[in-house]
Amino acid sequence: MKNILPKKISIFPLRGAVFFPKTNLPLNIFEDRYLKMVEDALKNDGYIGMIQSKKLDGDVFKVGCLGKIDKHERTGDGRILINLKGLTRFSINEEIKNNNKKYREFYVNYDEFKGDMMFGENEIKKNLLQKLKEDSIKFFDQQGMLINWQEFSRLKNFQQIFTLAMISPFSVAEKQKILECPNLNEVAEVLHKMIKFGLYENQNEKNTIQ
Repeated sequence: MKNILPKKISIFPLRGAVFFPKTNLPLNIFEDRYLKMVEDALKNDGYIGMIQSKKLDGDVFKVGCLGKIDKHERTGDGRILINLKGLTRFSINEEIKNNNKKYREFYVNYDEFKGDMMFGENEIKKNLLQKLKEDSIKFFDQQGMLINWQEFSRLKNFQQIFTLAMISPFSVAEKQKILECPNLNEVAEVLHKMIKFGLYENQNEKNTIQ
C-alpha cells in the first residue's frame, strides 16, 4: 500500500531540537497557538512538521521532519503532552499565508527523501554500520553518556543510525547537516566523520593536559 503524505502541513518551528525519521520526540505543548495546532492535528491525520528555526525571527531551515502524533495526554492545567513518531523528512516549497490560523502552515515535498518511508535492513553498508557503532560506543563513553547498547542493538539498522544522530552531543547546525543528507548511507557517513573527529579532539585534549 502506497503511503499518501500531506502536501500541506502545520509546522512547529523549534530552535535547539532536530527531529529525525524513525525516532520519537516527546513534547510539552502549552502555548495557545500550538495547543490549537495539536487540537487540529488530532481531529485530522495527526501530522505535524518539526523544523529548526534560525536566529532571524520567522526564518526556518528548508528541511525538516514530518511526525505523527501516536500518543497524547491532557493535563489538568491545560497542557497537552504528545509523542511524535518521526516518519520522513521534507523540503519546504512555500509558506501559506493564512491569517485565520495562529500557527504556521507550509506546502512541502518529499521528493529528495523518498527512501525514508521504504527503509530495509540492506539499505546500509554493513562495514560502515559496524564502524559507526564501534566508534559511537567509544565516543559516548568519552562524553560520559550512558547508553544501553544491548537494548540499542535490538533496533533496526536505520533506527540505530537516526537515534545516534538525534542523541549525539553535536550542535544543532551539525545535526541539521546530518538531517539534510538525502540517503541513509550518507547520513551514516557524515555522522561517522563527526564522531571520529570528536574522538580525535578528545584524545588530543587528554594528551595536551598530560
